[in-house]
Order: sequence, then C-alpha cells, then structure tokens
Amino acid sequence: MTLLMFPAASNGPSPGPEAPPRAPQTVEETGLSQTFLIELVAKAMFQRGLTRLVELSQTLSLSGSVVEAVCQFMRRESILEISRRGQNEADLQFDLTAGGRARAADWLARSSYVGPAPVPLEAYIKRVRQQSATALRVTEADVRAAFADVVVPNDLQDQMGIAINSGRPMLLYGSPGSGKTYLAERMRQLLRGSIAVPHAICVHGEVIRVFDEHWHKPWSAGDAPQAGIDSRARPDARWIMCERPCVMAGGELTLEMLDLSFDARAGYYEAPPHFKANNGLFIVDDLGRQVVTPGALMNRWIVPMERGEDYLMLRTGGKFSIPFNMVLVFCSNLRPQDLDDSAFLRRMGQKVEVRALGMDDYRKVFEGICTAARVGFRDDGFERLMQLHRRDGQRPTFACYPRDLINLVVSRATYLGADRNDAGPLLEWAWGVYFATPRSDSPQSGEGRP
Repeated sequence: MTLLMFPAASNGPSPGPEAPPRAPQTVEETGLSQTFLIELVAKAMFQRGLTRLVELSQTLSLSGSVVEAVCQFMRRESILEISRRGQNEADLQFDLTAGGRARAADWLARSSYVGPAPVPLEAYIKRVRQQSATALRVTEADVRAAFADVVVPNDLQDQMGIAINSGRPMLLYGSPGSGKTYLAERMRQLLRGSIAVPHAICVHGEVIRVFDEHWHKPWSAGDAPQAGIDSRARPDARWIMCERPCVMAGGELTLEMLDLSFDARAGYYEAPPHFKANNGLFIVDDLGRQVVTPGALMNRWIVPMERGEDYLMLRTGGKFSIPFNMVLVFCSNLRPQDLDDSAFLRRMGQKVEVRALGMDDYRKVFEGICTAARVGFRDDGFERLMQLHRRDGQRPTFACYPRDLINLVVSRATYLGADRNDAGPLLEWAWGVYFATPRSDSPQSGEGRP
C-alpha cells in the first residue's frame, strides 16, 4: 500500500528534549531505601573493584553527595574503610572490610545487578503520565508532512491521524504485502518529542530493567546526563532522554512474554515489550500468526486497553500496576469479522483496511523506485509490468512489488553486465522468479540479456 520512494523528508525541526528529572542530592531524594543503596555500593566495589567516590558515582548514576553519604554510613557500620585520602573528597578511596566483602558476596548471590541505580515505581508512573503518548494530538498538516515522501491515499492518512488523536488502539488489516507493517512503523514520525526512560525501576526491593538499546534511542550524545557531578543543575543520570520508542512483536509473541522475565542467575527482571513501549508506539504484527491464539492475546489486553494500566507479578507473589500508555497498532491478514471477538473490536479506535493501490498511485511508486535504483523509467516498462499483472490473474497492485522486482532487475543486470535502463526482459524474468511462476515464453538461463 505504501512504499518509500525517496529519502525521508524532514518534518521541520524536532522539538528538543523535555526537562529531565533533577539529580537527587540526598538518600531520601533518590526514593530508594538506604539498605538498597548500601547493597548496591558494596556489590559495585566487590564486583568491579571500584574504590573512588567518583567511580562509584559514575557507575551507579548517582550524585557524589548521595554516594558519599552512603559510604560514610557503611564506614560507621564497619562495612568499608578509608584506604586513601586525596587532595579533595572526590579522591577519597574506600575498601571493603573483611566483613564487608562477605556481606557483598551474599548480596551478589541474591542479585548480581550492578549498574545505574533504579528509580522507584512511583517516580516512573508519574513520569509516564507526564509524557503520555495517548495525550498527543496531531493535525492534518502533521500527517501530510509525515507521509509527504510516500504514496499513501489521503483518506488512509486521515484515518491513522484520527486514530492517534482518539488515544485508542488501531487495527490495520489487509492482504499480505499490502503495506500494513510499513504504515504502522511510519506512524512513529507522528509521535514527536522526547521522553525520559529509566535504566531500571525498583519495586518492593526488586530490580526491573527497562531501558533497552534495541528499542530506546537516546536523543543525542550531547543531551546525555552527566553523572558524578554534585549539582542540582544536573539531570538525574538514572534516566536517559530518548526518542519515543517503536516496539514491535510478531509471530514470536506469547503470553509469557507479556509478563516480567526473571533471570534466576542474575537475580533481576527484564521488562516485557509493552512495558518498554510506554510513551511510544507498540506494533503487534501478523496478528493471528502467533503461537497463542488471537482470542487469548486479546483477552490478555482487554483490561489494559480499557483502564490504561497493566498488572504484573513478582516471583514473590507481589503484584503492582504500571501505566499502559502507548499508541497500540495491530496488523493482521485477518478481517475484523474473522477475529470473532466483539469485546476486543469494540475497543479499537479505527479498523482500517489497507487495499491495493490505484493505477495512478501504482505508477508513481514504480517511477519512484526506478529513480531511486537508477533504473530508467519508461512508459513501455510500466505497461510491461501491467501486462504481467493482467497475465497472472489480475494480481493486486501492492506497492511492495515494484520495489522487490526492481531490486531483482538491478541484481541480474549487475550480474550480466546488462543495461539496467532497458529493463523489459529483465522485468519479466524478475516477475517469474519473484512469484515462482516460470512460463514457457519467459527468458531462460542466459536469455533475457537486453
């Protein structure tokens, strides 16, 4: 249905990062218990051999004042001792005592998490609500700009823009190859601005990793928070300013993946994909092809979709809720009536069918792909393509076909040393290879050289 024709056009300057949370200056301001911080500091010293305050501050993403306060308490409790004094407090070095090393080893056996200090669940919930994705509003001009460089009918663009403004999930359905997944991913351009994503959160003393390099793209290196500097003007390094994420799950999605994943060896949890998609876009691709049935998957999400929050359980049995705040898009080859779940469909803001392109739009896509691939576009070449469509049982004019066919044309022309601007015979060869429908009148082996 859609296909990138030219390099993505800019929609104007992107809004800069929102103000990140400020760095806590006291143990109380971190929102974490002193016991938790003591364990984290001791594990970092034991596992990584860190001794200087500045190293601990950078590793744990905590201000120097917080780390120093924790270390001084640990010193009074004979968990560590001063090994060297420098010219200033930043050069002060500590070592674990014998008793401290034994306790650190026990704490590591329970949880080997050593890294940026987590943020408390309450702070995470507050932040997600402040940077809500479902509160975003887009205009017709925003949508036209986002799709300016692709061939997408205006009515389809409008349906997607309205779906975002509704704050409700969206179902894109249509035949394989119609462009549903591409359209869904393209919607990311409508989710403007930056968000703060924590490295991890702490729930009832348990650590849950949230930041995922695969899905969370930092806003820019220049905006990265600076750790180890004791100043209220500095941001809280436990958070990373990122673009709004676009998380995708396909046929591999199972119900178990939607729960917390506990690593018994590491002793901490990994957040599920929809958790990581908060404040962004979550695409469930190929609905109906998962191991789990569509009905079971829908039942799992009916409550989160209705209430805007999801409930997760720790290994200890403790339950807690997190915001379910994202633009949720389902892509499926199934028609809505085939899903046979009225309760689920009722919660969809838009049910959009992605159809084949009209002749004029299909010609635009073919011409754009030829230009991008440096293949000469000719009217007789496009007419040859349409003859192949008619000859092969009126195959639908999906926009993925010109891209894939021209890629094959270029590959074969390069291999043969042929002129890619005379793509007629090569195009017919590509059609037979692509659709696995060789014909007696198609060029064979060495034939097809222009």
